Amino acid sequence: MLFGELPEAPTQPVQTRSLEERVRAWEDEYLWELATPSYPALRREPEPDSPVRTPFQRDRDRIAHSKAFRRLKHKTQVFIAPEGDHYRTRLTHTLETCFIARTVARALGLNEDLTEAIGLGHDLGHPPFGHIGEEALDEALRDRGAQGFKHNRHSLRVVDVLERDGRGLNLSEAVRDGILNHTGSGKPGTLEGRIVRLVDRVAYINHDIDDAIRAGILDPTDLPRAEIELLGATGSARIDTLVRDIVTTSPERGDIAQSEEVGMAMLRLRKYMFERVYLGPEARGEHDRVRRTLAGLFDHYLDGSGSDLQTVTDYIAGMTDRYAIATFKRLALPEESRL
Repeated sequence: MLFGELPEAPTQPVQTRSLEERVRAWEDEYLWELATPSYPALRREPEPDSPVRTPFQRDRDRIAHSKAFRRLKHKTQVFIAPEGDHYRTRLTHTLETCFIARTVARALGLNEDLTEAIGLGHDLGHPPFGHIGEEALDEALRDRGAQGFKHNRHSLRVVDVLERDGRGLNLSEAVRDGILNHTGSGKPGTLEGRIVRLVDRVAYINHDIDDAIRAGILDPTDLPRAEIELLGATGSARIDTLVRDIVTTSPERGDIAQSEEVGMAMLRLRKYMFERVYLGPEARGEHDRVRRTLAGLFDHYLDGSGSDLQTVTDYIAGMTDRYAIATFKRLALPEESRL
């Protein structure tokens, strides 16, 4: 075709082809052969596909419109009730993870809609008070002979059972798998799910460093020198380095992977954050208060309401930080102490 000439018209005009036909044709041509196709949608309860959204877009929208998603804005990422407007919450962490994961998916030719849906849903089951809250809820359950609490399992329970007044969201199997296996011993069955599993760490390590410096817990000069020199001096530089490494390494491995040098540097930085921030003295200073709060709520609702263990767990895990604090004060303190 010469410059200036119009391309030949397709045999069938685009506007007369269904969304499924167009998406299937596009994915056949442009996606990596290891990508997850958008069709067919495998759900526990079969339902007709939408004429205007792919199945994974539909899952994304169901998650974004859920009550559990809205509550993430008032759930702690690391710092409990911080003094300041710029600290991350569980919602901003979710969005940052989602956007980085989409970048990786697009660069690798994987399914962006699936990646986005998993990213938006991966932390729906997190309880109040961040890492410490998860530990405290796990302890409360184990003390009563139960299995314990893991936020990834509860995230799946949220979308399967608790949303829509007990009907669940009926998400596709690929999204459910990615939510369940974004952490823990299981490995996601799709490359898109494996992106979210890895990028979740990329996101929280780097934005938690930013928040810890803002809070005065860390000084930039405290950060491990060799890892910072390799990955970058700023959060954005480190994320760029890590993303580029994933995009370069993964096609060579036929899986979502990091190079040994960059991957080990990230793991060492993660270990440093656990020692200095997540499990450091400032965080541990909050641990007893969080444990007393959640244990007190657990005892009250389990012994005083006649509810079973699972119902109480669902209720407390769904609380925002401020709701849990306000409820505990109302139940535990005399009226004048709350003025």
